[in-house]
Amino acid sequence: MRSELFGTLPDGSPVHRWTLERAGVRVRVLTYGGIVQSVEVPDRDGLALDVVLGFSDLAGYLAHPEPYFGALVGRYANRIAGGRFPLEGRVHELARNNDPNSLHGGERGFDKRVWDAEPVEHGLRLSRVSPDGEEGFPGRLTVAVTYALDADGALRITYEAVTDAPTVVNLTNHSYWNLNGSGNAGGHELSLAASRFTPVDEHLIPTGVASVENTRFDFREARKTGSGYDHNFVLDKGVTDTARPVAELYDPSSGRVLTVATTEPGLQLYTSDHLDVSVPYAPGDGIALETQHFPDSPNRPEFPSTRLDAGEVYRSETVYGFSVRD
Repeated sequence: MRSELFGTLPDGSPVHRWTLERAGVRVRVLTYGGIVQSVEVPDRDGLALDVVLGFSDLAGYLAHPEPYFGALVGRYANRIAGGRFPLEGRVHELARNNDPNSLHGGERGFDKRVWDAEPVEHGLRLSRVSPDGEEGFPGRLTVAVTYALDADGALRITYEAVTDAPTVVNLTNHSYWNLNGSGNAGGHELSLAASRFTPVDEHLIPTGVASVENTRFDFREARKTGSGYDHNFVLDKGVTDTARPVAELYDPSSGRVLTVATTEPGLQLYTSDHLDVSVPYAPGDGIALETQHFPDSPNRPEFPSTRLDAGEVYRSETVYGFSVRD
């Protein structure tokens, strides 16, 4: 494992890039935003290519923050309706950075912070303290996120957090996958262990829970992703103590296979249809598979809770596995 200076923020803060390598997989992580900058894995012929979207320099991430390429997202991944939620008898107001909603932690969420970094066995541990009131969220939240490579080269991301007062927490990684390394990813084949999903209104806020049966949201059998998805899928396994398999993405042209296992109850499928034309990618060039609790859960008591109280430990884990198919 090695570290190098990746760039300097306008305020003078240095940003470092850490490189993890194991079992033929190379992953690069930035201290800025906890960003997974690159993931290099071999295809069926042994050719290794980067299979996540990103930029070659810090300037790219600063100029184009909204795609959240590879970012560590928090305090609350996905949307909170109206940029507000009730907790302990008080309504907490958040930035409406996805008008009229709050998205991915607000104007300056975890994706735009510099994290402390320390090497651990086969990985990197990032940490920071989010002060009480940051982006409108209550409680002082102490967060640690570990990126590690397993013996088989799988990328294991472990999230942990504690608070000194009641708050809500929902953390994820926002990598966009393209297993061919470039071009449109709509021909990738996806399977999801999800019999239900959360339909959304015009502002992409869930309206409830519905069956995927006889809809374009049925990925229980593998099929091409195509386009037009920015939806949360209700994973059949629910919340689990250990990461369990929930998804598989396959690129027929390269033979690369990505598997996803998680402790989370939901997964957001986003087919990158709204990528800004100013970034060096076209809409549809990546597929985001964001493991998570459901959007707007703080306003939906029927959804799995995202509440965290003092004395409790938030823990979530997602494992991205890599293989090839002939």
